[in-house]
Formats: sequence, structure tokens, C-alpha cells
Amino acid sequence: MSWRNHLSEHSCSAEEAIKAIKPGDHLVYSHAAAAPVTINNALVAHKDDYHDISIYHMLFTGDPVHLAPGMEDHFRLRTSFIDGSSRDAINGGRADFYPCYFHQLPAMFDIKSFPVDVAVIHITPPNEYGYCSFGVSIDYIKAACRNAKIIIAEMNDQMPRTMGPENRIHVKELDYIVEVSHPLKEIARPTIGVLEQQIAQYCSSLIDDGSTLQIGIGAVPDAVVSLLDDRKDLGIHTELFTPGIADLVKKGVITGRRKTFHRDKIIFTFLMGDRETYEFAHNNQMLEAYPVDYTNYPFNIARNMNMISLNSCIEVDFTGQVVSESIGINTYSGTGGQVDFVQGARLSKGGKSIIAIPSTASKGRSSRITPFLKEGAAVTTSRNDVDYVVTEYGIAHLRGQCLKERARLLINIAHPDFRVELDKEYFNRFKRSALD
Repeated sequence: MSWRNHLSEHSCSAEEAIKAIKPGDHLVYSHAAAAPVTINNALVAHKDDYHDISIYHMLFTGDPVHLAPGMEDHFRLRTSFIDGSSRDAINGGRADFYPCYFHQLPAMFDIKSFPVDVAVIHITPPNEYGYCSFGVSIDYIKAACRNAKIIIAEMNDQMPRTMGPENRIHVKELDYIVEVSHPLKEIARPTIGVLEQQIAQYCSSLIDDGSTLQIGIGAVPDAVVSLLDDRKDLGIHTELFTPGIADLVKKGVITGRRKTFHRDKIIFTFLMGDRETYEFAHNNQMLEAYPVDYTNYPFNIARNMNMISLNSCIEVDFTGQVVSESIGINTYSGTGGQVDFVQGARLSKGGKSIIAIPSTASKGRSSRITPFLKEGAAVTTSRNDVDYVVTEYGIAHLRGQCLKERARLLINIAHPDFRVELDKEYFNRFKRSALD
């Protein structure tokens, strides 16, 4: 049978496709801007036909109707990363959180720690050879497909076709094909304020010509990107491709000429942004998307000389322990790729790992630099891996420093309103002042 015949015979409505899902099945959804919203909406509309369905996804950019209170008997989320749409479900006991480094997630499907009965994916239409691109999200979904018993695909003619030798799935591998046409969810660019600009000034001072960058989404990363116009021949090896990266390519700042791994190419595993970013990525030969166990594997990251990772967190204690995924016992986010890139950058020749944070939280009522972590807080990046910590008050280079010096350096980039209080704890611990 030709792939065109397969496409014709396996095309159906979302309502028909979801009939393949049985009670007790384990589903895996495509990630972030590739969230399969049409299939999800169909499942919720027919929720009374479904019970004890497990759904794995990380970010979900559609309407998270499957996570609403009362849905947990029908659909229960399993995830290793939390956003605003899933936080209440996790902390309310209606969903389950699994700690996991992002690069290790595909292996969790392979060893059946996360069983996969049905992969629900969001892809492009096929090319002339019958191959569809995973578009803006390949990360863990390719591994889910190779382990799934059934693959249900939303085939969207508005999904950007992205490149990469592994970034494809053949039409004949798809069991149910739901043809749709709708724009992807757009992520608004954050507002950059004075605080973010101050932090970015310090971060950008650590980025030299020819560096390869991992930059995430948010006001601080965007502010850093805005300060790099005078750099030459930057490269990108990142988890997430963002609008700011596209801006620097257009300006000629990002060329990849000095990269030592995938020279001249931008390597990423998923993409989020606005319509302009999606149009930029479509059929762009400079961009290559790979599964997350390739992009985020620390030893692959380290093959880039002068690798710079830029991440954020919730709090840092005096010893350099970095908390990025919980506020005390309450789970807030997830490990994601932070540790993957922290370790990769540290292994890179000339590499630097940066944790960039505002000095305060809760509208200035608490310090993010603390003597002790909140009770129950989960350490994301260990003190053995931490390198640079940056606030609007400066840079603390912790790598190679003893505990006493780490605490002193951190106090000196804390907000001035908290330094005296922090110094009292420093004195109790080290029998001298950090502010002398």
C-alpha cells in the first residue's frame, strides 16, 4: 500500500480516533506548543466514556480542561515538569509528579517506567516521501512513538516543518490521522524591566565572542539576548528555541561558525514563540531538532567549547545549593534541562554555567539567597555543580570556593535590605562578618 493510500484509509475524525483508547490506558501527549488540543478536547467532551486514563505531558499550551477538578477519575496527569496549568492539580493531589532529568525521559519510556499504550502526537503533513516532521516538539515524543501500541496523530498544515535527521515519522506508522488546520499557541514576549536589564548586564559580561549558548524563555533571558548585538559568531545548542534566538540570527550575531559540535547549525529539542518565530523555523536548514536524550545529554553539550548555560531558580542557600522546582514542600516547576546544561557547561572547555535570579521574591518581602533552604525544598542543582550566581547586585563565582567564601560572595549580591540579617547567620556559622 502506498503512503497516500494509508493516509486516506487512516484519516478520521477526532471522535473516531479516541475510540481506540480504552479504560486504564497510558497516553503520552506531544509537548508545549505541539500539545494535541483537538484530541484532548474530544476526550474531555466524551469524558464519561473514559476512566482511569493516565496522561503524560510536560508543558500543555492548550486549554487544560483535562486537569480541572472533578476530572481526576477520568484523566490523571503524570508529569516531570509543572507549569501554571498543572500546578494546582499536582499540589491538590489530582496529578502525580515524577522527578527526572529531561535527558533521561526517553529512557523512562524504553524501560517501561512510564508505559505507553497510546502516543498522541501533533505533526506536519507528509513530504513527497510520506515523512512528517515533529515540528516544534520532538524532545520525548519520538521515544513515546517507538514504544506505543497505537499512534494517534493530529496532522496540522500550520505546523512548521523543522529539520534534523531524526525529526520525522512516516505516515505508515500512524494508526489514526486527524487532519486539522489551526495556528499554534503563541507565547507572548515578556516585559523587560529595569531589574531584568540589571541582571542581564552582569550575565552578558560573561558571554564572549564565539560562545555557544543555551538560553531559555523569560524576561531575563530576553534581556540578555538584547545585549548581545555586538558579539560575533555565537552558536546555539539549547533545549528550547525562542524568539530571541531568531532575532540574533537575523542580525548576524548567531552564525555557529566557531561551534565545535554541529558547526553552523542551531541545535534544539523544542520550540515556542510567536507566529514570526514559527515562520522563521519552517524549512530553515540552519535549525535542527533532535530528541532530548541527544540535545540534553551532558557529554554532547560539553562537545561545544565555551558552552554557556543560563537558567534561573527559586532560592540559593549559603553553600550554593540551588532550588528550582519547589517552594518548601510544594512542587512548583521541575528539574527540566537545568542540570543537563549546568553539567554540560561545566564539562565544556571554557564553559560557564549561570544561575540568574532577582535578589528577592514575594514583592521584595523575602531574599532568594538564604542561609538555609525552606523545609522540604528539593535541591535541583547541587552545590558541587554550581558555577556562577547572578543577581541585579553582581556576580558570585562559586566554583572552586570553600563554604565560607561561597556564603560571603552570595551575601554580597543579596538585596541590601537583607544583608545584615544574612550576615548574622554568617557570623553564627563562621565566627566573623561577611560584610567587613
